[in-house]
Amino acid sequence: MTGITWLILRAALQLIIIASIHQPSTSTFKLFDKLCLLSQGKTCYFGPISNTRDYLARLGHVMPSEVNPAEFYLDLINVDLAKPGDDTLERVARLTQAWAESEETSLVKAEIQRAVTSSRDLEKGLADLSKLRIERPSPWTIPIVLLHRSWIKAYRDVVAYGIRVVMYLGLAILMGTVFLRLNTNQSSIQPFINAIFFGSAFMSFMAVAYVPSFLEDRATFAKERANGLVGPLAFNISNFFIGLPFLLAISLLFSVVEYWLSNFRPDGHAFWMWVMWLFLDLVAAESLVVLVSAIFPVFVVALAVAAFLNGLWMCVDGFLVPMNVLNPFWKYVFHYIDYQAYVFQGMMVNEFKARTYSCASTSAGNYHCMYESDLNSVGKIRGTSVLEAFDIHTGLEKTWAGIMIGIILGYRVLAYLALALRKT
Repeated sequence: MTGITWLILRAALQLIIIASIHQPSTSTFKLFDKLCLLSQGKTCYFGPISNTRDYLARLGHVMPSEVNPAEFYLDLINVDLAKPGDDTLERVARLTQAWAESEETSLVKAEIQRAVTSSRDLEKGLADLSKLRIERPSPWTIPIVLLHRSWIKAYRDVVAYGIRVVMYLGLAILMGTVFLRLNTNQSSIQPFINAIFFGSAFMSFMAVAYVPSFLEDRATFAKERANGLVGPLAFNISNFFIGLPFLLAISLLFSVVEYWLSNFRPDGHAFWMWVMWLFLDLVAAESLVVLVSAIFPVFVVALAVAAFLNGLWMCVDGFLVPMNVLNPFWKYVFHYIDYQAYVFQGMMVNEFKARTYSCASTSAGNYHCMYESDLNSVGKIRGTSVLEAFDIHTGLEKTWAGIMIGIILGYRVLAYLALALRKT
């Protein structure tokens, strides 16, 4: 190879990096310590950059002032553009012969010999480099490094979470002002149910905005994996944990605005249960996006598939068609693996299990109640009667939360397998 080449060796992660820079600027050239001039595979000079000018001047090649040293040295030894009749080949031959006979060459050889001698084992001889194994980092080092890098990218990357924060905040204001200050009259029961479905379903649906950001991370992962730096497990772990604080912050931001504007059950415990369900909803939705994007690493395809699956989960979560009416095929094949269904049920129980609602009064002084309840005689509707109409039972919140965690882990495991099996 003809030119000016610097070798950068790094014994980390069993990787040697060789970087070649041709005709760098003068300021860049001065940053390096040693220079190796090669022409036709032979050495014309090797040593400190500061000594190069004097060495070549002794051979009759004086570098003019205000000239880029790298350009001057390259023109001196470059034979790629040599033409018949010029002295390029002869000049290079003289340079290589001069170097081979120079005192500097003897010093370099002596230095190499000292390095070899110092590394030789007096009893066993020179170590077999083929058997040398560089100590690999601990299993947690790579995920931690990736986590740190992902953290920096996450708060800098507007697409990853910045736009989503604005989207979710806008949705919270929209819902809070549309479903504004609902009360405990029976006329507000259906709006409460609609708000629960709309909030949870659309929050998860809007997770498709994470597709382009993940595909960008996946492309970086593919390059690093090809270089033997990162495996799918470390990448998947870091990607999962980096999203948790941001999703929790989004859940809190949305809930603080929408929960109190819509006048959901005014209780601190109920509020934090709402936040928990919304957080699990977002984590599951993002995990689904990761799975789909790992299988289909094309933006349009991943977006379409993720949107379709979220639409499917909306249809079978128990709101549009109650569980006691839903077709058995959709119920037993899709409903029980629908994370949106458990979020909807959890939020419904959170809102209705401890509330009563007033029935409408007729002109004759009687009560007209939309739901049958043991309190109809006194003009009230017990909230559990609303749950019964949707075939939702109380006391199963812990089970639903456990199933949600299982679905999230299932998505992540499948995403890991997709990344492990698909290496491009």
